[in-house]
Amino acid sequence: MASDVGSRAFQNARLQKKHRKQADALMQQAVAAYRGGRRAEAQAICGQILALLPDHFDALHLLGVSALDGGRLDLAEQALTKAVEIEPRHAEALSNLGLALFNRKRFEDARKCQERAIALKPTLVVAQTGLGNTLMRLGHPEEAIAAHDRAIALKPDYADAYCNRGMALLPLGRNADANRSFDRALSLNPRHMEAMFGKGLAIINLHHFDDALAAFDAALALKPGAAQVLAQRGRLHQIAGRFEQAKADFDAALVGDPWLEMALLGKAQLGHFKDVAQSVDACRKVLEQNPLSEDAWLWLGVCYGKQGEVAAAVAHFDRALEIRPDFAEAMTAKIFTLEFMPDADFELHQAARREWWQRIGSRIPQRRLLPRNLDPERRLIIGYVSSDFRNHSAALTYLPVLKHANRQDFQVCCYACSPVQDAVTAQFRGCADVWVDASQMSDDELADCITADGVDILVDLSGHSAGNRLPLFARKPAPVQVTAWGSGTGTGLPTIDYFLADPVTIPEAARHLFAEQVYDLPAVITTDALPGIEPTPLPMLHNGHVTFGVFNRLDKISDPALAVWTALMQRVPDSRIVIKSSSLDDPLLRDRLLARFAAHGVTQERITCLGWSTREQQIAQFAQVDISLDPFPQNGGVSTWESLQAGVPVIARLGRSAASRAAGAIVTAVGLGDWVAEDDDSYIAIAVKWAAQPAELAKLRTELPARVGNSAAGNVETYARKVEEGYRLFWRRHCASVG
Repeated sequence: MASDVGSRAFQNARLQKKHRKQADALMQQAVAAYRGGRRAEAQAICGQILALLPDHFDALHLLGVSALDGGRLDLAEQALTKAVEIEPRHAEALSNLGLALFNRKRFEDARKCQERAIALKPTLVVAQTGLGNTLMRLGHPEEAIAAHDRAIALKPDYADAYCNRGMALLPLGRNADANRSFDRALSLNPRHMEAMFGKGLAIINLHHFDDALAAFDAALALKPGAAQVLAQRGRLHQIAGRFEQAKADFDAALVGDPWLEMALLGKAQLGHFKDVAQSVDACRKVLEQNPLSEDAWLWLGVCYGKQGEVAAAVAHFDRALEIRPDFAEAMTAKIFTLEFMPDADFELHQAARREWWQRIGSRIPQRRLLPRNLDPERRLIIGYVSSDFRNHSAALTYLPVLKHANRQDFQVCCYACSPVQDAVTAQFRGCADVWVDASQMSDDELADCITADGVDILVDLSGHSAGNRLPLFARKPAPVQVTAWGSGTGTGLPTIDYFLADPVTIPEAARHLFAEQVYDLPAVITTDALPGIEPTPLPMLHNGHVTFGVFNRLDKISDPALAVWTALMQRVPDSRIVIKSSSLDDPLLRDRLLARFAAHGVTQERITCLGWSTREQQIAQFAQVDISLDPFPQNGGVSTWESLQAGVPVIARLGRSAASRAAGAIVTAVGLGDWVAEDDDSYIAIAVKWAAQPAELAKLRTELPARVGNSAAGNVETYARKVEEGYRLFWRRHCASVG
């Protein structure tokens, strides 16, 4: 028996020796195949070795590395895990297992492997920079940068580490530093695609969009079809208003990676104007794979807000802010959407603006300004900052002020922050003494430019609307700063000194809630008179029924407003309503609106839905309307002016916020105070009263355009002089306070 056991042991030892000899020869072949780029061949040879010797460490390690390179993550993890079990102190194997776990998004497990590898071999640079990447994914960018710096100290010519360091700097907003890291990587390896891609990301954040486009094009030349790069290039096209090109890039990216977050969200942003359902689906697809995508929560909120589901929208913005407390886009979207919430008041709105300041603005260093001429009566340099010096409704509210500026006493500088330009842009350029294309300037670069131009009073024309440059105003690059017109609800920035409004929009009792000091104009906004407008006949005289009109964004039609409108339509037999909004081109939104009316007993036959049109066509469509109904709590602005100028009076209802009092302020300013309601009942009463007085309504329709034009609010030259009186007062106060 003993001799049999000994014989078998001897035979096994001889077999093992034979297998090791075969394995050594095969291992050389496997290494050669791997180095020659023949991954499948290398993996097959490793399989042969492991069939002979299942615990062959080198074969397991090479199999894992080769599978990792080829994206076979299951095989890579399996092989590397077994390799580490066999040699638990092998630093390189631990590092590679960490990379496999990282690619499988098991970041905490990856971190443990990488830290063990570094503990065993502190000079292992791939483990150091790999740990940096993992720490970044775990939300520790500062620690990530330190890990990459350790890798660079060990290997100063390590391009990957510089690239990874740049990626870690991006979420900290250190874009210029990141760009330098990417440039260093590219100097070491000019064909480093990831560094070229990262450079594009950094440059986007610096607003250097043309340079970013060049970087992405170069990255795609190195790796055609790279989905991440295509998605970011699509984002650039979207910023520039090249929507068809943006869609093509997003579609191409999704061909390469159907779950790519940036491409899905890009499609969601493009689609929310015309196909909300598609946008919602894209956001939900992102959240299925990444519930912590703050961007997906943001855009899902935008979609809900567009459908009028304000509470749900705000909840989604809050979820985005839970994930990323300093997420400026989500904070801005929340501030904007709260203006549509029926129960929100001045206190809630201004609290949200203070929150923006606490989360974002207060962290931005303010500029130290150089001394300047404090003559209170000298010619002043007024700087206007906007992304809407173009065909945009907001532009209509401040173009008259610039057109009628007193150029003898005031120099006008315009800082245009959108790459989109059109015929309206040309009008603004004609109003400016100095025109600066700031669309590709970072906030610091724009602040430098404004300071160099010697701007005395800097005017924000956006508030918390899209495209705003409020971080610029947080830097305070001018001695006096003002917010006006484009948003008209205040900013919450202590660095903005004045807010141009009126006594109705901001009553005295609410002014203590604002960060800015309120300066009263005849109305919070004005617009130029409609060119060549002639009053049209009152439709009800030949229709035999009254027609109400709502020419506003669809998301302004709140449930309380719709309830009042349907109630007054029940009180006015055979009345009709015309609703005009570009959103009504979306069948989902149109059907949903009709269903809301039907739920209140107003059938589809009494409703006319009008979609997108040119402004000229929209003005002409007021000929169908007897009385306009202003929405609440988010009032009309330009649409209120257009209705009045077309001769169609507007019923407005005063609310408890700036956004819910602006229309009442306009209607009051043109002498129609009796058309402004304090509550629902009086709103209905006004409609019922005038619907029963066609002769008086026809007379008012004829007289109204002239009345509007002769009012202090509607006469744009008078309005502009009042604005400039404010500028002079602000400057005198500044000179007195400094002197």
